[in-house]
Amino acid sequence: MVITFEELRHIKDALPHGSMERIAEELNINIDTVRNYFGAEHFESPEKIADVHFEKGASGGVVQLESTDILEAARRILQEQAVH
Repeated sequence: MVITFEELRHIKDALPHGSMERIAEELNINIDTVRNYFGAEHFESPEKIADVHFEKGASGGVVQLESTDILEAARRILQEQAVH
């Protein structure tokens, strides 16, 4: 899946407080892995994100996502928030 970096950051910024922790817990992954997925640079994280490739360009460029598990979890949280 290809998504713009701008759109990915918009999703991240729209998430309610505590969502990074919730996603990490739900997917049983390190929280820094979740943060890095959304464009942070927590290199001390023991988990690498091999399935995310950032390509610089206008408005931040594009991101190639091989795995969308984190993105899908974020969208579920946003959907829950919209319902309430």
